[in-house]
Amino acid sequence: MHGLLDVDITEARRQLADHDPPLSTTAFVIAAVARTAAVHPEVHAYRNWRGQLVRHRHVDVQTIVEVPTEQGPFGLVHVVRDADIRGVADISTELRGVKADLTSTGTGRALQRLAPLAGHIPGLFPVMYAVMRRSVRAHRLTGTVQLTAVGMFAAGGGFAIAPPTLASLLVVVGGWSRRPRVVGSEIAVRDVLDLTVSIDHNVVDGGPATRFGADLRRAMERPTADLGLGSGPG
Repeated sequence: MHGLLDVDITEARRQLADHDPPLSTTAFVIAAVARTAAVHPEVHAYRNWRGQLVRHRHVDVQTIVEVPTEQGPFGLVHVVRDADIRGVADISTELRGVKADLTSTGTGRALQRLAPLAGHIPGLFPVMYAVMRRSVRAHRLTGTVQLTAVGMFAAGGGFAIAPPTLASLLVVVGGWSRRPRVVGSEIAVRDVLDLTVSIDHNVVDGGPATRFGADLRRAMERPTADLGLGSGPG
């Protein structure tokens, strides 16, 4: 199932910018998605080899961090562990650290060792995907939720639908733009972010998926103190 959400992030952007240094919008989305998934654990459950439904204690969010390499910029897979109990500032610092030094994360070190070899073996990645999809260990390593962002590559709003992944829940962050919205009884120009939420219908029914989407919108449009968006030092 794919849901297209346009979310008013005007207040969130103000709080992110007020922090010193400013906080990452991606980190904010990760924290909001993780907290909402923790309230609706069925959306990031999956089925193992026996067809049994497996739920997770915490929410580990896999995301993409663009890092420099000798061959040019590369989208490095990175897993933010226990994202549902961490603040935006903490996650933002982690993402900046990975971008500054890709060897600070296990996937970065693996990239340096294995990527040149794996790229020359035809059909390796499809086989790996098929095997890993129902593996408990693979889900623990790759994260319970996947989030990718395409908005930084183009101006304005927009949605994107990514191909299936190991995770039952995938969030694609599109672009943001200034748009007229109804606020109370008036029309105002607001900052609006486009999200595509994809959920595995083999695991999750439509009702829980819809409730997750509604709660995610509320979490992002009305950011609370527990997200850790307060002013930073200095």
